[in-house]
Amino acid sequence: MQIKRRFTTAGKSPYEKIPFRRATSEIKNPDGSVVFKLENFAVPEHWSQVAADILAQKYFRKAGVPARLKRIEETQVPSWLWRSVADERALAERPVQERSGGETDARQVFDRMAGTWTYWGWKGGYFSSEDDARAFFDEHRYMLAMQYGAPNSPQWFNTGLHWAYGIDGPSQGHYYVDHETGELTASTSAYEHPQPHACFIQSIEDDLVGESGIMDLWVREARLFKYGSGTGSNFSKLRAENEKLSGGGKSSGLMSFLKIGDRAAGAIKSGGTTRRAAKMVVVDIDHPDIEAYIDWKVKEEQKVAALVTGSKICQRRLKAIMKACVNCEAEGEACFDPAKNPALKRAIKEARRDLVPDNYARRIIQFARQGYKEIEFAAYDTDWDSEAYLTVSGQNSNNSVRVTDEFLTAVEEDRDWALTARLGGRTVKTLKARDLWEKIGHAAWALADPGIQFHTTINDWHTCPKSGPIRASNPCSEYMFLDDTACNLASLNLMRFRDGEKRFDVAAFEHACRLWTVALEISVLMAQFPSKKIAELSYRYRTLGLGFANIGGCLMASGIPYDSAQGRAICGALSAIMTGTAYATSAEMAKELGSFPGYDANAADMLRVIRNHRRAAYGLDAGYERLSTPPVPLDASACPDEALIGAARRAWDQAIALGQEHGFRNAQSTVIAPTGTIGL
Repeated sequence: MQIKRRFTTAGKSPYEKIPFRRATSEIKNPDGSVVFKLENFAVPEHWSQVAADILAQKYFRKAGVPARLKRIEETQVPSWLWRSVADERALAERPVQERSGGETDARQVFDRMAGTWTYWGWKGGYFSSEDDARAFFDEHRYMLAMQYGAPNSPQWFNTGLHWAYGIDGPSQGHYYVDHETGELTASTSAYEHPQPHACFIQSIEDDLVGESGIMDLWVREARLFKYGSGTGSNFSKLRAENEKLSGGGKSSGLMSFLKIGDRAAGAIKSGGTTRRAAKMVVVDIDHPDIEAYIDWKVKEEQKVAALVTGSKICQRRLKAIMKACVNCEAEGEACFDPAKNPALKRAIKEARRDLVPDNYARRIIQFARQGYKEIEFAAYDTDWDSEAYLTVSGQNSNNSVRVTDEFLTAVEEDRDWALTARLGGRTVKTLKARDLWEKIGHAAWALADPGIQFHTTINDWHTCPKSGPIRASNPCSEYMFLDDTACNLASLNLMRFRDGEKRFDVAAFEHACRLWTVALEISVLMAQFPSKKIAELSYRYRTLGLGFANIGGCLMASGIPYDSAQGRAICGALSAIMTGTAYATSAEMAKELGSFPGYDANAADMLRVIRNHRRAAYGLDAGYERLSTPPVPLDASACPDEALIGAARRAWDQAIALGQEHGFRNAQSTVIAPTGTIGL
């Protein structure tokens, strides 16, 4: 592929005109003690302190970076792309404590990520010439430094550690598909093939210890969490409570296993940092345990409220009992007898009124009788990371309910709804659909979970229905595709595409969309995955997740209300430009490298989906193919920038024309992820 330069100049450093500054970052506890501090590290001068903090605290490699490096020659790779390893001879001349350290300059991170993408892109045949590879390398380094775009966290954590520094370790049980042979291969290295994907959807079978079973899922999830990724699964195949087991017993039910997975996720910090594991649980609306699932977090929140309130009451009342014993002026045992100590009698009465257990009151009196003057009784709080929340379950996943149009129609018409056994499909319980819908609404009102996933609509827009239905999503629901697949994300910062006249630079945006689509596709080629099946299916479908951030800031800077027809039209146009350009780029890559292996079986459906997108970009209200619910089309009349509408339509014209001729390299190309940090 040919790569044009827009932000950089051949022969010059992409950083040449970007001033850098020295910064300090630290994390403090509420008591003022320092948890983390890094001084004198380099970031682009225009970066905010928050952006610098995220880089220093989350994304810098903290250890193992050699102080001296040497290149490893590869005859089929240009010398400037050779990977580096520790120069052991040069390091031997340095004191042991100075032989390695951590990253201290943002350019180290930009170089290792962009360099790794370019290295694997060269090996995969993505560039027409060495000049194109150079342009790709420089343009991405510039865009990273200038905050035009950023990849998902696992790229920052993992990508380039092996290529740039020779950092490695034993295999963690991952697999990849060799891009030259197409063979599934067990990884022998922790970082040679990095784990750049943030979003995973994993299957789970109704099997306790077998491959793809319940306990195996916790192992696969742990591999993902360790390297900073998130995962979601639809647990609806698991038998409900009291369903029969093959050995003659009865199942402990869905909820018992969800609680195990919740505890496992809570124990793991993603990417080895302070970020917790990201996990999505999905359950179908007809599962027999659906009511318990919907109420799960409601009851756990009530437990937290009880713990917090009860602990504070107990602390106050028990200390009052101790004080009454200690400050008593009577002699001997009289101080510990409520009949002879009025203050103690009053304290016990108040404790009973507040429902403090009598045995606790008696315990404090015995404690005082032994000569102790004070007691320790912890009071809990409602901080999300507090001991109270660590005590209850359900705090380490986003929960969603999968609903069909059939169920929603039953709600509208106030019909009955059947909950069905996992084995045999018999009806276990019948209830009013509206009652179940009301239960979901109450739970969501009480604590924002569960969310809703609209199964019918999601699958109407599925590009590969011949390969199976979409049943689940990743933790934030931006990625929805087949089970046992993965998606690596990148998002473009819309604020950076406003030019000097405060107009949106469409050409620059299209250029960035094209280059980031290529980078994400290369990331599929270079990646390793936590299971054989995910490695195989990710290679087979090659799903990508290009998105954008800062739409709110972009609208506000333009003086356009977020919740307005103009705002929605601009957002729709930008989404259409991005997605159409990404699919057109995917078709361009298919011309050079071939379509994704699963394309032929799904070609008719994928082209149907692309045509429906094009119809929406043209603002059509009718004519859509095989959609249960028509989309809200792009409203050209409400968009204040005609150039956006024209670009949106051109993007989809190109996507369908190139796709019909060459197919597509990727089964999906875009998502809108909750990329708050990119907008900083």
